[in-house]
Amino acid sequence: MAINTLEERLAVVEAALTELQKQIVASQPTNWLQQIIGSFKDEPAFEELLAYGRAIRQGDESLLEAQDEL
Repeated sequence: MAINTLEERLAVVEAALTELQKQIVASQPTNWLQQIIGSFKDEPAFEELLAYGRAIRQGDESLLEAQDEL
């Protein structure tokens, strides 16, 4: 199929773009948080990070000071 005019070519591009936009919307998860929940389970570095956060919230700086000495 030969496309001769600029208007016809633009119409084809616009139709393809519309189709791609529909595919992108359909492929995106409705809740991104649900996809990452549990992804750090049993990860030692994440557990360490949680311990630091807990220590900071509780005002326990001994954990942080112990890391400075290493």
